Amino acid sequence: MNTNYHQIWQTVQLIPKGKVASYGQIADLAGLPNRARLVGKALGFVPDNGWNNKAVPWYRVINSQGKISLPIGSDAFERQKSLLQDEQVVVIGARIKLAEFQWQPDLAELLFQLKF
Repeated sequence: MNTNYHQIWQTVQLIPKGKVASYGQIADLAGLPNRARLVGKALGFVPDNGWNNKAVPWYRVINSQGKISLPIGSDAFERQKSLLQDEQVVVIGARIKLAEFQWQPDLAELLFQLKF
């Protein structure tokens, strides 16, 4: 499997419950700047039946405008929305208020948890 995928999955695992991050933010934190599309691709390859795998909380990753990227009304969209709401993330339509719910890693996380 692509080593970049592992970097992305490890970074996504650090997003705290009740927070979200954008594809671009994850790419940057994983040491892969300007690779937001790669993040989306990697999340599509989360092992172990990814849609139900909470070990890599793929559902906490949204686009840079604060929206769920999946087609509104699709099963995958409804699953992501439900998982976020289970964590008390407010989703209105397809939008999440980034000012309130975006993960902002502190210095300790940046220095000691992020590996890339």
